[in-house]
Amino acid sequence: MRGEGRILLALLAVAAVLPLVIHDDYFLHLLVVAGFYVILASSLNLIVGYVGELSLGHAAYLGLGAYAAALVTTRLGLSPALSLLAGAAAGGIGGLVIGALTLRLKGPYFVIVTLSFAEVLRLVASNWVELTNGPMGISGLKPPDLALGRGLVLAVHSQAAFFYLVLVLATLALFVMYRFVHSNMGRAAIAIRENRHVAQSVGIDPFFYALAAFVLGALFAGLAGAFYAHYFTYVGPEVFGFSFMMSMLIMVLVGGKGTLIGPVLGAVLVTLADEYLREAQQLRLTLFGLLVIAVVLFFPEGLVGLPAKLRRAAAMRGEARQ
Repeated sequence: MRGEGRILLALLAVAAVLPLVIHDDYFLHLLVVAGFYVILASSLNLIVGYVGELSLGHAAYLGLGAYAAALVTTRLGLSPALSLLAGAAAGGIGGLVIGALTLRLKGPYFVIVTLSFAEVLRLVASNWVELTNGPMGISGLKPPDLALGRGLVLAVHSQAAFFYLVLVLATLALFVMYRFVHSNMGRAAIAIRENRHVAQSVGIDPFFYALAAFVLGALFAGLAGAFYAHYFTYVGPEVFGFSFMMSMLIMVLVGGKGTLIGPVLGAVLVTLADEYLREAQQLRLTLFGLLVIAVVLFFPEGLVGLPAKLRRAAAMRGEARQ
């Protein structure tokens, strides 16, 4: 196992013991939200960090997953556990359709069209009242209790239970992404990011491998959306909104794009910082924006690149003394 994998395992092991030492429901709620954003930011990182395409429509897959989970639970009567699979499938199918239509576009055209898809879906959710209940959204969703067989059901009601559920989902997502990134498909996606024309010259199909990463990222965004629906027991058109898109993009940039650890650190840090800056009231957004700008300007590789930056600075000081 590579160093990145060992660090991720250590982080997950530390996370697993947190509910045993923290009994404050408010702080556990923040950790649940951070876990949700870990899945979401990591899924976006597959597209932004590994393929090198700036997709501003990733909230579309979040919303598709959330609405799919809500609809199969409330309209079809399926179990909440199955609705998680439905949400992931809806996100993956949405990624396949949107990716197939947009990945042949380049530069600002790709960015604008992906953003437009999310906005179109928001308008559909707001106006298709018979299906989505319009601006009122779908409420009254049940917690995703998990059937263990032989009549045993794991009830997911407490904050600690929700935390362990999102931890399992995040572990699954990171494991699959780790295997993808370190597979031939992942290496092909990185080659496309570095130089599309060179990758093409050695037989790599940019469209196919970019679409594979696109669909995988969309699938896990849909899974995050399904979890969101059951955790907050409500889904409305705002899940397609630009605020979710900006939050996950900031997390990727702050943590460090093109790494598996970066979005994890970025999601946790940004979630906690955003919450505790609420005490600043009107200055909250300004302070948060300045924090993000400082990280992007002075640490362009994100928090993951900070140790290497400090080592280079120390080496330069050592050379200057000589």
